[in-house]
Amino acid sequence: MPRRSRPCYRGDTVATYLEQSLAKLKEFEGCIPWMYLDTVGKVTVGVGLMLPDADAAQALPFHAGDSPAGAQQIAQEFARVAAMPPGKAASAYRVSNSLLLPQPAIDQHLSTVLQHFEAELKTRLPQYDHFPDPVKLALLDMAYNLGPAGLLHGFPHLIAAVEQGAWAQAAADCLRHGPSAARNAWTRQQFLLAAGIALQAEAESLLARLGRWLRQAWQSLFFRRAS
Repeated sequence: MPRRSRPCYRGDTVATYLEQSLAKLKEFEGCIPWMYLDTVGKVTVGVGLMLPDADAAQALPFHAGDSPAGAQQIAQEFARVAAMPPGKAASAYRVSNSLLLPQPAIDQHLSTVLQHFEAELKTRLPQYDHFPDPVKLALLDMAYNLGPAGLLHGFPHLIAAVEQGAWAQAAADCLRHGPSAARNAWTRQQFLLAAGIALQAEAESLLARLGRWLRQAWQSLFFRRAS
């Protein structure tokens, strides 16, 4: 089994790869607590969460100031934002009384989505639990960006490399069109980190076997001389 990557520490607490994934997705996708229009004109909130209609917005615990917002308030805010012209910065859709989605709710929803996506990846990739953490981080980033189906069916060469544990080849096959160069570079780096982990594990295994052989050879030579 390959060695796991070095954990990320938050103070005295070790962050799991899912927590690291959540933080990285916030960095790449942005984390906006009010409703805004994304690049294709869809009402969106949080970490790239698209809201197809007012009902979807009403299912979330938006707040008006310190109080929970009512269903009518949420529907009105959705309609206001949906009627605005697209293509603006997220800040352009915020007004003084915009409803806000609390950070814990954003994190909880993102965590739920990641776990759901991970369950789909595990169904298609039975060895997923044994993958190094950097590979899981890369796959979760791609799944969140593309959707699990987009990743699993749109990148056959990458998936074949992942199934074989060929992390360097996976790094060469993970380029997406759309995400920033920095995001693509980060994802590629995760696969390369996994390749380094596998190489180190292989070297350590080789050294261990060599050590055992040397001990056996020394013991054999010692007993021959003793006899």
